[in-house]
Amino acid sequence: MTKIAVASIKENVAENFGDCSNFNIFEVENEQPGKAKFVPNPGRSGYLPSFLNNMKVDVLIAGKMGENMVNSLKEKGIKIVLGAGGSAQEVAQAYLQGTLK
Repeated sequence: MTKIAVASIKENVAENFGDCSNFNIFEVENEQPGKAKFVPNPGRSGYLPSFLNNMKVDVLIAGKMGENMVNSLKEKGIKIVLGAGGSAQEVAQAYLQGTLK
């Protein structure tokens, strides 16, 4: 089962990854994002790659993100999708439809 994490501020994508207060985690069912699981950001950026990997996240969607964080997440096997904005639910759906730009 695929898990998508959206770096968020409440229900919306955080413009900058470092500003996210929480992650909306979606388990994909029948090519649709399930109900979001709200997970608070543990607040230590160096810990986030392991934190997300331990949660079995496959894809991380965010607005902007620094190169070091991108590389750290990729080393954990997490696919990164940047440039997103709007509702976390909508961007997860757009990702699954292949329309997230």
